[in-house]
Amino acid sequence: MYSNWEELTKSIQGCRKCKLCNWRKNIVFGQGDINADIMFIGEGPGAEEDEQGIPFVGRAGQLLNTALKALGIQRENVYIANIVKCRPPQNRNPELDEMQACLDYLRNQVILVKPKIIVLLGKVALNNILGSQYNISKARGIWVEKKGIIYMPTYHPAALLRDNSKKIDFWKDLKAVKQKYEEMELV
Repeated sequence: MYSNWEELTKSIQGCRKCKLCNWRKNIVFGQGDINADIMFIGEGPGAEEDEQGIPFVGRAGQLLNTALKALGIQRENVYIANIVKCRPPQNRNPELDEMQACLDYLRNQVILVKPKIIVLLGKVALNNILGSQYNISKARGIWVEKKGIIYMPTYHPAALLRDNSKKIDFWKDLKAVKQKYEEMELV
């Protein structure tokens, strides 16, 4: 594990731990406040993210930005990362070996950020962080505490683009995150 951001960032440069490096344009490490109380973890970069090297800038990211703005949360005040740091071909789900290759980077990001709340965006993030026994449809909206961090599983914004009916639950989940955070700030 790395003790600071400089070491961690340097460690991922030129990463070749899995085959995703063969297709990437950019490593999409993470973005936001490195001391954020709220962290979002998604699945992996898409085409726009790979192009820009920034997480959640495509259509799903725009939807996330809209939701954050509506809640009065500035994107710059949260930290956003993904399970894998390179785009899987054709935006397929990351494979097990690819996710395992990146998990130490993500663990280190969590250790350095020290968030109070982590929002798990979608099944891939949920299963990698809390375990494969969870189903996103059943787990979303339910707080889980683990090792001093509270987690809110919810749908990935890309799922909302495919199924409009999930937007209401996604919105409820993010409102619960904001409410929980405000309660924590009062204590």
